[in-house]
Amino acid sequence: LVLELNQVIIPTYGTVLDQQNLHSPEWADFDDKPDSLFFSDGQRRIDFVLVYEDENKKMTHKRSDRRKQKRKRQVYESNLINNGLQLEATRSVLDEKLIFVKVHVPWEVLCAYAEVMHIKLPLQPNDLKTQDSAFNWFSGLFRVDENIIKPEQEFFTAPFQKEHLSNFYIQDKDTFFNPATRSRIVHFILSRVEYATKNNVKKFGINKLLDTGIYKAAFPLHDSSFRHLSTDPSCPSERYLLYREWAHPKNILKLQPLDFIRKYYGEKIGIYFAWLGFYTNMLIVAAVVGVGCFLYGCLTKDNCTWSQEVCDPSIGGNIIMCPQCDKVCTYWNLTITCESSKKLCIFDSFGTLVFALFMGIWVTLFLEFWKRRQAELEYEWDTIEYLEQEEQVRPEYEARCTHVVMNEITQQEEHVPYTACGKCVRMTFCTSAVFFWILLIIASVIGIIVYRLSVFLAFSATLSQHISGTEAIRKYLTPQTATSVTASLISFVVIMVLNVIYEKVAILITDFELPRTQSDYENSLTTKMFLFQFVNYYSSCFYIAFFKGKFVGHPGNPVYWLGKYRNEECDPGGCLLELTTQLAIIVGGKAIWNNIQEVLLPWVKNLIGRYCAAARSEKVVPRWEQDYHLQPIGKLGLFYEYLEMVIQFGFVTLFVASFPLAPLLALINNMLEIRLDAWKLTTQFRRMVPQKAQDIGAWQPIMQGIAILAVVTNAMIIAFTSDMIPRLVYYWSFSVPPYGSHSSHTMKGYINSTLSVFNVSDFKNASKPFSPWFGNQTTCRQVYRDLRYPPGHQHQYEHNIYYWHVIAAKLAFIIVMEHVIYFVKFIISYIIPDVSQKTKSKVKREKYLTQKLLHENDLKVVKKTMGKIADKIIKGVDNTFRPKAE
Repeated sequence: LVLELNQVIIPTYGTVLDQQNLHSPEWADFDDKPDSLFFSDGQRRIDFVLVYEDENKKMTHKRSDRRKQKRKRQVYESNLINNGLQLEATRSVLDEKLIFVKVHVPWEVLCAYAEVMHIKLPLQPNDLKTQDSAFNWFSGLFRVDENIIKPEQEFFTAPFQKEHLSNFYIQDKDTFFNPATRSRIVHFILSRVEYATKNNVKKFGINKLLDTGIYKAAFPLHDSSFRHLSTDPSCPSERYLLYREWAHPKNILKLQPLDFIRKYYGEKIGIYFAWLGFYTNMLIVAAVVGVGCFLYGCLTKDNCTWSQEVCDPSIGGNIIMCPQCDKVCTYWNLTITCESSKKLCIFDSFGTLVFALFMGIWVTLFLEFWKRRQAELEYEWDTIEYLEQEEQVRPEYEARCTHVVMNEITQQEEHVPYTACGKCVRMTFCTSAVFFWILLIIASVIGIIVYRLSVFLAFSATLSQHISGTEAIRKYLTPQTATSVTASLISFVVIMVLNVIYEKVAILITDFELPRTQSDYENSLTTKMFLFQFVNYYSSCFYIAFFKGKFVGHPGNPVYWLGKYRNEECDPGGCLLELTTQLAIIVGGKAIWNNIQEVLLPWVKNLIGRYCAAARSEKVVPRWEQDYHLQPIGKLGLFYEYLEMVIQFGFVTLFVASFPLAPLLALINNMLEIRLDAWKLTTQFRRMVPQKAQDIGAWQPIMQGIAILAVVTNAMIIAFTSDMIPRLVYYWSFSVPPYGSHSSHTMKGYINSTLSVFNVSDFKNASKPFSPWFGNQTTCRQVYRDLRYPPGHQHQYEHNIYYWHVIAAKLAFIIVMEHVIYFVKFIISYIIPDVSQKTKSKVKREKYLTQKLLHENDLKVVKKTMGKIADKIIKGVDNTFRPKAE
């Protein structure tokens, strides 16, 4: 690529060694036009802005260092001018040490680089007719007013070729390349221009100059203030329109103007908001069904027989439960869990099963319909063949290309940054580092489990003694509740701290890996970050759902962690309610934390900056200086927004069987998230460099993996975490003869049948409680449904036949549910094509026009030229053989 640029476009590329040959920017004073987007001549548009601190006024570096920095900057700016860019420098109005270098790219340079970057540009207006459906009429009620933001005209496009300039749809040279495309071309040049040579190694790129502090900022300009229209009549004030019709909270129920967002910010920003909006719209259906299942649970909780037995003084009141820990814990009455059993009836109902089945199908519909929508956007936004044609090699990769290898396809030599052995070493190191950090997260989870086990002893021994309030407080603030809530809070804090650390580690690992293109870089970083986040966020939920209370033994022979801590037990109704609590704390805390970090902090920083600037001066400030005082967007762009939403997608799908209201909460959060992200981009951050993006990258296969895993997790939650299968087995088999005593199928007697009996005289000395036994009873009941034979039986404390029926039913349920949902998912994926017929027709029409306009015209010229040559040859032959006149 660099060789191509050297040969075709940039013959003067290279470090200028002679000081006298250095070109410097034009200097101009600010003309007191705060909304101007042009050079001082009012003709040349500002496509990019570079900001540096005057080296002569710096006081923080040695004079020799300042001289070196100035030299590098001067060489860099001179090479920019040699590349055809035009520069104009203006000193800051508010701070005399700051200098703003405005960059303009002329028409010739735009055409040259548009061809090198294979940028698609309009050939002719789209002439395919579209049919409006009834749904379009309905959605029109929520669209932005077309009189305010006019719909973008659709064009057939083709990669730009300067030799076919006449075939492109050029009405005005000043608007043929829109501001986003102009900024992208300038950034492409800025990222590849050299500023120094050291040890025969070229140093180039604006990113390195920013990292070393030679430049303080580099950004394209917003076109106006977000508060009011531009005073410049030639400015379209697109930023103001975006804020008014998109980012403002009043538009929370409106559809997003995606084409306008893409036009202003580029395809990468546009595809994010398109995906987030589509995901939010699909959540409406899931939220409605989830609320319906929740209401079903609320309406049927009074008919929950097993909960009524727990709360009945004549049944639950006569059941004495065994201590939940060694020595310090006491015997307790089952009726203490009355309130939690009522709440559990809401979530552990038949509606939960229906909702879990529905969500397994919903996630497939969401992914399949998003593929179709993404294919439409790929065509409309000219990114169908983007990866193959347009995406350029990262400057960091180019700079390290020192090894020569033979390309298997072209059979030509090409430069790469490492050999095959070197690549293997890098991948091994990076993979090992990722697994090390994942193991570190697992170690922190184990630490939290140990905390839960040890602190439960303390709460059991001291909580009842220090609570002197009413019985209601004792009822809700139990040792189990206190342990669960504090452990969830500690888990949340550990998650957030490890996030901050691992973020920097993941970037370092990916930088060392040295991916070739920006898409490769982001996909590699995405995979690493998500693997970490998956373990970090979901591990505690997996522990509660599938491990807590599953391997505890029985009171006479409990299982110990590390030989010291007795394993945790679930409530008599299972761990489902605790899983719901864990989800609520992590999801809620994460949403609050992210909003503070993403919105509040930039707003406070900008507020302080504006206050300090206002205190220094009341002068008129130009647009470039106003934008400089906004916050930089960061190198990773919207990576963290994607990560936040995909983690939420995991919570909504993986554990939805325990909390049917999760889609509703996600819907409310996303409706706010869209406007908060839009508000943040339009008001608090500098304008991002527009970037192309074909799709949402590695997030697509990640969501597909989550969708497959969600079927398994929800089936296992219903089978092993909820109490649904044991209840069904009791109802259909063990409530009637030969195992039961009732004449018809019923849930009566369920509690008494499923809580195993234990003789208090069989306690070992290590676990025997200090508190004396009350009453004349000699037995207690196990907290969890372990289904064992009673004392005195020939197989006492061994699993009874009910237990094995339940295990068989659970395994059968998992297999049936998985196969049914996977079969439906396969059918849906097969029926719904990834690309709609309408989009296919548009793509074929565009290829036909491209061939006709760009290639057949050339053939006609060749035929016409060859025809003239043939006529001359034939005429010459005729003259040669024609007989001479006498």
